[in-house]
Amino acid sequence: MAAAPLRRAGGSLHSWDLSTGVDGPGTRFVVFLAGCPLRCLYCHNPDTWHMRDGRRTPADEVIGEAAKYVEFIHASGGGATISGGEPLLQPGFAGELLHRLKHELGLRTALDTSGFLGARATDELLADTDLVLLDIKSWDRPLYRHLTHQELTPTLDFARRLADLGKEVWVRFVLVPGVTDAAGNVEGVAAFAASLGNVTRVDVLPFHKLGTAKWRALAQEFTLADTPVPTCEQTAAARAVFATRGLHVV
Repeated sequence: MAAAPLRRAGGSLHSWDLSTGVDGPGTRFVVFLAGCPLRCLYCHNPDTWHMRDGRRTPADEVIGEAAKYVEFIHASGGGATISGGEPLLQPGFAGELLHRLKHELGLRTALDTSGFLGARATDELLADTDLVLLDIKSWDRPLYRHLTHQELTPTLDFARRLADLGKEVWVRFVLVPGVTDAAGNVEGVAAFAASLGNVTRVDVLPFHKLGTAKWRALAQEFTLADTPVPTCEQTAAARAVFATRGLHVV
């Protein structure tokens, strides 16, 4: 039976950008979709929380922009990443973009997600995804709820599904002094990531305050404003916990 034709979808787009080294390997064409169900205390893009704050955009426009950079991206060994916000809040739009970026432009694709809405990712969407950048924000469940206002279980379920599919995953963990850096919390994330068998890299990301101005502009309180950024020693110690589990960590 012939495959059903891909539904042409538009969606709420926040922005797009070119990046190197932080959104997947090589130079990436990164699409930021608007809307996110999480309210992370350290979010550096609170302006992506609401779909209404994005611009209704046809997929053709996004693909046209990406096409301008294909040769440059290929030369760098890069690809395209769908990010947000939370891209799985708009699975139809995200799925079409991943499919067309991969099959029309020949780009290696990545999905940057918290995993909270992983159940919305169809098998077809994941088939068009070469790499998943998965944020595991805490192993301690009450802390996860405090950090995000959501539950951890859907993220873990999605991670296990990706492992069953053999999908390559990079785990991301934000190190916040006095918040996420407790030894048991870091060890919990490390042990889980190591148990999956498909995690090829872990990014331990030092907490920063680059989004402070955005919180202020939105008249939102940035409750971590007085929290220090981690020292090099603190970051190295957290990375060592992942490394002792046999994980490649940066």
